[in-house]
Amino acid sequence: MPVVTALPVAGSGVNEAVTADPALATLLEAPRRRRRASGFVRSRGAVAGLAVLLVVAVLAVFADVLAPHPPVAQFREHFLTPPVWQAGGMWRFPLGTDDLGRDMLSRLIHGARLSLLTGLVVVTLSLAIGTALGLLAASAAGAVDAAVMRLMDIVLAFPSLLLAIVIVAILGPGLLNAMLAVAVVTLPNYTRVVRAAALGELRRDYVAATRGAGAGPVRLALRTVLPNCLAPLIVQASLGFSGAILEAASLGFLGLGAQPPTPEWGTMLAGALQYYQRAWWVLAFPGLAILATVLSFNLVGDGLRDALDPRLQR
Repeated sequence: MPVVTALPVAGSGVNEAVTADPALATLLEAPRRRRRASGFVRSRGAVAGLAVLLVVAVLAVFADVLAPHPPVAQFREHFLTPPVWQAGGMWRFPLGTDDLGRDMLSRLIHGARLSLLTGLVVVTLSLAIGTALGLLAASAAGAVDAAVMRLMDIVLAFPSLLLAIVIVAILGPGLLNAMLAVAVVTLPNYTRVVRAAALGELRRDYVAATRGAGAGPVRLALRTVLPNCLAPLIVQASLGFSGAILEAASLGFLGLGAQPPTPEWGTMLAGALQYYQRAWWVLAFPGLAILATVLSFNLVGDGLRDALDPRLQR
């Protein structure tokens, strides 16, 4: 007797039980992958955002090689040197220097590493814990579901930045504590997404068939329900990167995130605020770096939503 398992049918939004034949599964999945890829490529904004993110990722990975100077090195004879295209600029410092004589380009490149690391840590923590809580709430229902969702409602009742400030104030300023605080304030987004998707899947016939075949609650949640909830999770995670970077930069700007002389974009903005009239570059370049990275993640998230949502494909 052939083994029956659950495979998602992305094109129609309906999950059905199909025969677990590897060749058949490959034939069914290939057209879906092509449709998803074509849907993403058709979005010019998503492709442009992905290109920018690839550049930022390369800068972050090879920051030690690509940066012309160490990020904390001070050139005391070159305080507030303007960019190379402005009068008084020099090719030694293409984007100028800050108030302590540190090269802006080098600090921006190393700041890309910290920003992507912050987004990765925050999204990983929030995604893992939120997925577990969402599956628990959807599977257990009753009092457990109510307790989990009321806890998420309490977190959502506070403005995210204000709650993050309170958490960092309790834990103490620092990059790691800022990551933990941002992970806490973004946790409800993943929990609610997983719970909503899991509740829809638990009503499907293939889940009842799998449960009737003797699958336990843990196996049912992780092996049957969770794979069919990945599409909204992927979109939420891509958008969560931008939110995490922006929240961490906000905490750094307020002096609660990464501490000087760490080359973090929000901290760079805080230190450059008093020079916005006489040295515009020390304020503009970190702000543009945050803007470009956050916008690129949002564009990629929109492209993934268009590619993974069957209703938009039709």
